[in-house]
Amino acid sequence: MKPDYKNWIPKWMLTAGIIGVALSLILLVVFALVLHGVAKIVLCVIFAIAAVLMCVYLAWSVFAYNAFSCDGKRKVSKRIIDGTAGYIDIPDGGAALDVGCGSGALAIAVAKKNPNANVIGCDRWGKEYASFSKLLCKENARAEGIENIKFRKGDATALPFEDETFDAVMSNYVYHNIPTNDRQAILLETLRTLKKGGTFAIHDIFSKQKYGDMESFIKKLYDMGYEKVELLDTTDGLFLESKEAKLLMLDASKLLVGKK
Repeated sequence: MKPDYKNWIPKWMLTAGIIGVALSLILLVVFALVLHGVAKIVLCVIFAIAAVLMCVYLAWSVFAYNAFSCDGKRKVSKRIIDGTAGYIDIPDGGAALDVGCGSGALAIAVAKKNPNANVIGCDRWGKEYASFSKLLCKENARAEGIENIKFRKGDATALPFEDETFDAVMSNYVYHNIPTNDRQAILLETLRTLKKGGTFAIHDIFSKQKYGDMESFIKKLYDMGYEKVELLDTTDGLFLESKEAKLLMLDASKLLVGKK
């Protein structure tokens, strides 16, 4: 049995690109054959531009889908998952939480790295990523032969766990997808569940537009008593190469790591 971690690029994006290209070309041909005069010129130009833009979108979607494929050559998702998991060390008998576990990849990687600890993967498994589910996570863990792991439903904005429950917390490319004006609040909600002395590793697209001033946030964590906090650029060869990150529109990817 082989695990199926799915692809971070949903297939509907590929389908939408194909439909968009086909529809633009069909309308271009129809208007070119049926209309006359200025209306013909204007509409043909509009749908010619639309066809070009949809072709670019489709080409990027195919490139990204192949890059994030677990079976492809680039294995971008595996590099990111293994890289993030590498920062998580859990004491024997300890517990860790993966927020927004999706298909279970990061939670399983951490459980595999820390066989004497217990890992919980938490996700709301919304319709945006309909191919991800609790059942899929459990099947992937079974395929990997991992038993020190559980999965449960939960919302990253209001986690169903008490304060200082876990020895480690982690997340990968989750919070930038949540519609909110205060993603720093979601980070604090995750860190709320971390025990004193615990470690955290949160990987996301930490652009100023999405997260605001992260330097001030890091200072806030130090003021709250955190011992060590770093924001690492993962696009300079740590997880991704710079050119690769730009092509995949992940050039603001960073890893927030530290200890409470």
